[in-house]
Amino acid sequence: MDLGEKDGKKLNPAAGRRAFIIAALLALVAGGVFMTLLNAGERLIYFPQPLTPATGQAILARHPQVHEVTLKASDGTFLHGWHLPAGVGYARPLALYFGGNAEEVSWMLEFSAVFAGWDLGLVNYRGYGLSGGHPTEWALLADALTIYDHFIRQPNVDPARVVPIGRSLGSGVASYLASQRPALGVLLVTPFDSITEVAQDFYPFLPVRLILGDLYDSAALATKLKMPLRMIVAGRDEVIAARHSERLFTVWAGPKEQVTIASAGHNDLQGYREYWQAIQEFLQRR
Repeated sequence: MDLGEKDGKKLNPAAGRRAFIIAALLALVAGGVFMTLLNAGERLIYFPQPLTPATGQAILARHPQVHEVTLKASDGTFLHGWHLPAGVGYARPLALYFGGNAEEVSWMLEFSAVFAGWDLGLVNYRGYGLSGGHPTEWALLADALTIYDHFIRQPNVDPARVVPIGRSLGSGVASYLASQRPALGVLLVTPFDSITEVAQDFYPFLPVRLILGDLYDSAALATKLKMPLRMIVAGRDEVIAARHSERLFTVWAGPKEQVTIASAGHNDLQGYREYWQAIQEFLQRR
């Protein structure tokens, strides 16, 4: 049979070329839409909060007991933060705090009394504060290991008494860290099972899983996490539906307890005394 025929009918070469061009254009458009949605997804997850160098110096001036921290990530990106020692004693326990998606973490220094007896480690995500780079899931998870490894090497810090604290986005980072490094316990604030599941709530008409993949899938890690968990949730959380926190709590393999602050919303927990008490009580028991 002539290669220009199909089922006994002559094919039109021009029509074939047009079909190919149309298919190629559709593929490009689809690819462009996919990338646009992917970029939009990242913008919905991360809201970097940068600081100026002058503001960074002002923080140090306001908290003279604090040490400035500069780390080099595995890919060479510089990360910036603060180390608040508990005092001059030996073998001090360490709390590592990982904030939310629009949180510059230096504000936690104002609540240092909550962490009495504990060193407090605060390092901003990439693109936040004075940290360089651009936030992605891979980068933030890898950075958490770098941050942990840095702090446990500091003089007088007890590497056997580390508690990661993660709020919202940070709950995914803290859960991952606990799956990779020893932790005496974990404190998770307004956490989720996975960001992908949360995003699907907001965009039920989009193929969120196809666009984002399984982002910060804490529930998949929790089935193997045996250390104690305290979960703090907001009774009126308007961002993370209760079922996402509940699923994570259910599958957590270790001892666990939940504190619910009934009147609080996702972004105003820090305005409630019960929030700080829940953190302090958990640390005091470790």
